Amino acid sequence: MHHTIYPCLTLKGKVTEAADFYISTFGDGRITQTSPYVIQIELSGQKFMLLNEGPSSSPNIAISFMVISETVEETELYWNKLIEDGKIMMPLDSYDWSSRYGWVEDKYGVSWQIITGSRADTPQKFCPTLMFTGVNVGKAEDAIDFYTGLFPKSSVVGKLRYNEGEGDSPEFIKHAQFKIYDFIMMAMDSSAAHNSSFNDAVSLVVECESQDEIDRYWDTLTSAGGKEVACGWLVDKFGISWQIIPKSLTQLIKDPARAQRVMEALMKMKKLIIKDLESA
Repeated sequence: MHHTIYPCLTLKGKVTEAADFYISTFGDGRITQTSPYVIQIELSGQKFMLLNEGPSSSPNIAISFMVISETVEETELYWNKLIEDGKIMMPLDSYDWSSRYGWVEDKYGVSWQIITGSRADTPQKFCPTLMFTGVNVGKAEDAIDFYTGLFPKSSVVGKLRYNEGEGDSPEFIKHAQFKIYDFIMMAMDSSAAHNSSFNDAVSLVVECESQDEIDRYWDTLTSAGGKEVACGWLVDKFGISWQIIPKSLTQLIKDPARAQRVMEALMKMKKLIIKDLESA
């Protein structure tokens, strides 16, 4: 199950232990690539990039990962591992939406919402969940429209709004599920005081086949309030970080001798130019 889009977690100096921790926590996992900069792992066939360099910010609850488990036992197994040196955001309990659900921040600061549910409803086990809060509250719907309009193979799977008396505006999204490039994501608005906003410690990587594709995503995501950062990174108008990279980059940095030159060329770029990386 190769997704064109996948998450990147910045865990400076901890990527090796974190890779082992996540694989042992979730069971069905493996390391697919290691380099001094980055370790790539797969969990239940889904790719995660663990970054050893880059942003100085730490992960927070603005982007969490919904984990769909099929049984209460599975939910409790994940919970008991993630809670080691972690922090409870919502206790493991039965709720209206699930027989067993809990929200935990692990020892690396990464947030997981462990939910007992059906993989028939949500075939993807790990779904990044964007929480629009603070200055962003009320923007979940705009973001969903923006992303599903930009990426191919996109659709809105479902949207649930707050009811009167649930403590938030009935205009706001309580929970939504949508797909971009066949990758399932979730979003919600919350006007509670979370003191967390989107930052670059959790970013979304988009692998592109061509320069045209890089240009289109780059230009659209950086326009209207977004900004270019460096090395293929950008921040969109909602404050979410993206890495727009050529699919061929993994191959280009496989050979250690070449990797150095490719990385040096890459470090000088904002938007990545495929032909300049290939000729490095």
